[in-house]
Amino acid sequence: MRKGICGLLLGISCTVALTGCSLAGEADLPEKSEQESAEPQKVELVVWGAEEDRELMNRIIRDFETSYQGQADFQISFEAQGESQCKDALIGGLEEGADVFTFADDQLNTLAAAGALEPIENADVVKSRNLASTVEAATVNNRLYAYPLTADNGYFLYYNKQYITEEQAGTLDGILEAAAENEKLFTMDWSSAWYVYSFFGNTGLQVGLNDDGITNYCTWNQADGEIRGIDVAQAMLDIAASPGFASCTDEAFLEGVREGTVIAGVSGVWNAVAVKEAWGEDAGAAKLPTYSCNDRQVQMASFSGCKLIGVNAYSEHPEWAARLAEWITNEENQRLRFEMRGQGPSNIAVANSEEIMQSPAIAALIEQSAFSQLQRVGGKFWDPVTKFAGNMAEGNPSGQDLQEQLDEMAEGVSAR
Repeated sequence: MRKGICGLLLGISCTVALTGCSLAGEADLPEKSEQESAEPQKVELVVWGAEEDRELMNRIIRDFETSYQGQADFQISFEAQGESQCKDALIGGLEEGADVFTFADDQLNTLAAAGALEPIENADVVKSRNLASTVEAATVNNRLYAYPLTADNGYFLYYNKQYITEEQAGTLDGILEAAAENEKLFTMDWSSAWYVYSFFGNTGLQVGLNDDGITNYCTWNQADGEIRGIDVAQAMLDIAASPGFASCTDEAFLEGVREGTVIAGVSGVWNAVAVKEAWGEDAGAAKLPTYSCNDRQVQMASFSGCKLIGVNAYSEHPEWAARLAEWITNEENQRLRFEMRGQGPSNIAVANSEEIMQSPAIAALIEQSAFSQLQRVGGKFWDPVTKFAGNMAEGNPSGQDLQEQLDEMAEGVSAR
């Protein structure tokens, strides 16, 4: 009987215990069930980039979605938008603009001032992974506003080794001499003020933005010093007079390379594949040469720049947009960008990799970077410089005094 009572009590105890466990479990179930059955957050993002990057960007986006699968219901689409016009397209309607976008670094100040960008939260991490020059290009008032993507928006010298030796490629005099002797051409686009900066950049003559971030200062017409504005102007006239020189667009340069009429020219990495296809093993690349100016050799300078990835401050999903921007610019995808598009990386690890060092175009650009300056000029810079350089390319047909032309150019560049 005692045994039966004990068994009964044990059974009651077990029942109570089990009931308690069951009730406790049921109390926890709604929260667990809600987590398991809840629909993933729908995340719609639009990415802007160059049409030429469509295949690359779609691949990067697919990999991103796969990597974060299950964390959200992703609806990410790519739309072609020229990087040089990104600023205008975005500011025209920030709330309707892309969540993530590629743009040229010279648009950063305007985008930041317009409130289109928010400072990067993990700035120290991003800075540690990228070249200092690209970090500088992505920074306004010591605050990082975008993710560095490339470090290749610059120019250097392409030359055909069949006609021009490495030593000759070091000076513009040597290049022009070789071109003239072979009845071929060295080309450079003097209709673009971007390239014309080469002649003034390392002379001590200055151009840049004023503190207002809009207007320019310019001393390219300086009439005293070791190198005067008139010395540069005369040097340009001497170059233009050579039978081995032609001022032509980047497209015309490439056409001449393919036709065999051009054996050297100033251009960028975007033409590396085409030049290699045309010249084969004779394709050479180097920093820009020196040029003769006032009885001395002056190293030609260059504007430099890079591509950046921005996150729209008005994005409905800022955290996911920032995560995608960081994904697009990470080491693996910058390596993929180089492999698929031949674009030079801003990521330090990729930039120092063996495959990058084996690219003549990228190596030349890196060598030229020691003589380059970030493009930081206002809109009034372009037309006056183009007009002046056009006159020099034509041999100054009007005969107008060079100092007068320099003064007019500097006044136009500095106009408010």
